[in-house]
Amino acid sequence: MGGPSMYLQMILGIYATLGVFLLLAARNPLANLSLIWFTVWSSIVHGGIMAAQAIVYPEHRGHLYGDVPALLLIALVLAILAPRSAKVAG
Repeated sequence: MGGPSMYLQMILGIYATLGVFLLLAARNPLANLSLIWFTVWSSIVHGGIMAAQAIVYPEHRGHLYGDVPALLLIALVLAILAPRSAKVAG
């Protein structure tokens, strides 16, 4: 159809907004655990769906080498860095 990718604009807007809120959450991670864990699990789900689609649709196989590993890496890093309780953070 030509023109700019509406999907790309939408997903960049969503992730830019999420990034701003994660930066704000980093100031007090214990008070914002639900946002942090939402990001972990939504990244895993997004990466999983994208991987499945890339396997089914050959024209999207490039996502297996870029987007999917990036999403899973972000999820892993956030999961490792997320505090588990007040005892850990204090």
